[in-house]
Amino acid sequence: MIVPDLTVELPDELGRVHFIGIGGSGMSGIARMFREKGIVVTGSDRSESRTVTDLRAQGIDVQIGHEPVSVRDANTVVVTGALWADNPELVWAIDNGLRVVHRSLALAWLVRNHRVLSVAGAHGKTTSTAMIVTGLRHVGRSPSFVNGGVLTNIGTSFGQGTDAEFVIEADESDGSFLVYPTSIGLITNIDTDHRDHYGSDAAFDDAFVAFANSCREVVIVSGDDPTLRRLMPRITTTTVTFGESAEVDFRVSNIESSSDGVSATITHGDEVIAFRLPVPGAHNALNAAGAIALLCTLGVEFPAAATALSDFSGTGRRFELINTSRGVRVYDDYAHHPREVRAALATARSVVGQGRIIAIHQPHLYSRTRDMAVDFAREYERGADFTVVLNVYGAREDPIEGVTGALVAQAFNDPTRVSYCPNWSDAAKAAAARAEAGDIIMTLSCGDVYRIIPSVVAELDGP
Repeated sequence: MIVPDLTVELPDELGRVHFIGIGGSGMSGIARMFREKGIVVTGSDRSESRTVTDLRAQGIDVQIGHEPVSVRDANTVVVTGALWADNPELVWAIDNGLRVVHRSLALAWLVRNHRVLSVAGAHGKTTSTAMIVTGLRHVGRSPSFVNGGVLTNIGTSFGQGTDAEFVIEADESDGSFLVYPTSIGLITNIDTDHRDHYGSDAAFDDAFVAFANSCREVVIVSGDDPTLRRLMPRITTTTVTFGESAEVDFRVSNIESSSDGVSATITHGDEVIAFRLPVPGAHNALNAAGAIALLCTLGVEFPAAATALSDFSGTGRRFELINTSRGVRVYDDYAHHPREVRAALATARSVVGQGRIIAIHQPHLYSRTRDMAVDFAREYERGADFTVVLNVYGAREDPIEGVTGALVAQAFNDPTRVSYCPNWSDAAKAAAARAEAGDIIMTLSCGDVYRIIPSVVAELDGP
């Protein structure tokens, strides 16, 4: 992977802009907003996808494959940290003196004249960002936004509004969440990760403290999260807290999740309001509490804020129902950390009834698999009835000797409840063969595991 220079200052005029890896969730929305501002945008990606098709439909020329010819007419090149340093387009751009910037700087350029609302945290960023946008639109506001996932009720991951507020998902994985001029920040939680970038737990904590203290107005934080509680004395920005703890400013309680949604009550001062979301999962009630706290910080009355998320119907790749075949529901989820896996499987358990959960786990990153294989195995063994483990999706990392998906499978206490299938055809067959009417098959990873779903469905539909 490349180590981006996050200190580059962008001029007001960028000229023609080319996005390498334009089909990614973080890149496509930024590219579309550049296009809406009248900038000539081109892009490239390694393979065709629904996102690439949509980009072309909006007038953006997207080439498949990475050839220098794609970038030769550009003035500015936007990249992600997941790019390899020997990418032919990147090499040509650097050799020929083009302006090369990380996608976070491109997003910072978009938000530079706005009141920025940044959502950070180890888990729940995409969902919380979507909830804030949904809530603001529900009460008649018109924010701009760029999110890492599609808002199901809106059908897009980005939008240009007419108000001053710009809501963004701020990614901590490479430190880029520190480049945004954040006015109000939300930290959903802190769970040590991304050691490949930070090198130590202390450096990871320091980055979140820096983010909190960079917020110009207020930072909203989870009062339940043990790491945030430990770091609170170092945070100098005005704070607002949310969670289930008794001492927080916005306290959520009475959480009940079922197949048709989650309900809870939220208390702020002397007021107690019941709310309901049409998406399942106890963790979504906690995400909602953070979003409600932010809405109130923006001046929305508490009762209106508490009920403003009734339109929220989820985000893409977050417990997303993809298909039902022979009574077996097939879901896809972005969970790629043990804590996220726990929440995703708990949500599945709340809706599966008497059925079973068959998980398909694609380990993401070699370093994470090496460091957390036992943790992943524990969560799958607790939360799923059977787990199929694929091989590692390396993303931005080079392979590490001896690190494969087998590390996760071997860490199961009960080997009869797991199967390591590096071959995707075998994996689809293994999952489908165990499924019966009423069961759930769920893919989990932020890699490309969703691409196995057609094969799973074909096996379910087979004789």
